[in-house]
Amino acid sequence: MNEQEPSSDKTLLGRVAAVTLTLACLALVGVAAVEGWQVFARYVLNNSPSWTEPVALLLMSTAMMCGAAVGVRGNRHFGFAMLAEKAPGNIRRALQLLPLLIAIAIGLLFLIAGAHLVIESWDFRMAGAPLPQGSIYVPIAGGGGLIALFALERLLELRRQL
Repeated sequence: MNEQEPSSDKTLLGRVAAVTLTLACLALVGVAAVEGWQVFARYVLNNSPSWTEPVALLLMSTAMMCGAAVGVRGNRHFGFAMLAEKAPGNIRRALQLLPLLIAIAIGLLFLIAGAHLVIESWDFRMAGAPLPQGSIYVPIAGGGGLIALFALERLLELRRQL
């Protein structure tokens, strides 16, 4: 699969990647707004809101996991590119496949562990914010699933090329 911007890819997973990238950008804007409000409220209003820290963490987690997933789809993740270029046939293929297999495994780990944490902590209230504690783990589970899905897509594309 060639590197391309998510907005130029009209496939289903291309659209999912574009939405994921948009969500990551909105989450970063949200972090800036929440932290800006925190500073203003603390130093100008002398009334520091308790909800800003957990909400900022939720937004940062969302931005990080969505960005990581889009990075995997765009082939902007770790790999052995320089080594693979110089390696002979079978070793080259292994060095191209290995990072994708690792990304799938890590994505599935995030998905499974994140989903478990969401389920186990959903009934508890988050300290300082009127949200369920489990909501902080939703981006980890969702991002992990997207990482695994996008790495699998790249793996299948690479297998077709080999």
